[in-house]
Amino acid sequence: MSSDTAAPTLEFDEDGLLPAVAQDVDSGEVLMLAYVTREAIERTRETGLAHYYSRSREELWQKGQSSDHVQKTAEIRVDCDGDAVLYLVEQAGGACHTGYESCFYRTLDGDIVGDRVFDPEDVYE
Repeated sequence: MSSDTAAPTLEFDEDGLLPAVAQDVDSGEVLMLAYVTREAIERTRETGLAHYYSRSREELWQKGQSSDHVQKTAEIRVDCDGDAVLYLVEQAGGACHTGYESCFYRTLDGDIVGDRVFDPEDVYE
C-alpha cells in the first residue's frame, strides 16, 4: 500500500460523465455498470448510498429509489487514469432491473448464468 494520500484527479468525458462499476464488497461479483457525474459522486459520499446519472433520462438517480434495492457504498475507488470509478457496495435485493442479482447474468451466447432474485413486475409499476 502506498502512503501517498493525494486525491486523484477525475477525468470526466466531454459530457461530464465517468463510467462507474458497482461491485459487491463481500463476494466480489460485478453487479452493474452505470455512469456518474461529479454531483452523483458527491451525493454518494454524502449519503452512503450509490447515486448515478441516467443518460437516457438525463438526471441524477439513487440506486433503489423506486425498488428499495439500494446500494450501501462501502468505498469508492478510482482507476489509474482517473477515468473510471469503482463503487464497492452492499447490495439490497437484486442490482438489475430485470430481476437478476447482477446485470451481467448472461453470456454472449445468451446462456443465463446468473440468479434471478426478484420479479420485476412485483417491484416496478
